[in-house]
Amino acid sequence: MKIKINDVVVEIPDGLKITELLAHQKVKMPDMVSVQLNGAIVERNAFPATQVHENDSVDFLYFMGGGK
Repeated sequence: MKIKINDVVVEIPDGLKITELLAHQKVKMPDMVSVQLNGAIVERNAFPATQVHENDSVDFLYFMGGGK
């Protein structure tokens, strides 16, 4: 099925949950990424139960600290 990840259309297997999507996309430091699904932030504890569907829009967000 096709979804959009960070504004790029990609083909993924049907039925993936957020946790599986992170592994499938080989996301580095998955424990440090926030996930936005169709404009809403997904709580980390919901990753294993939240399924991605055809035409969904997913954003992987990394928050960086630092600065002065």
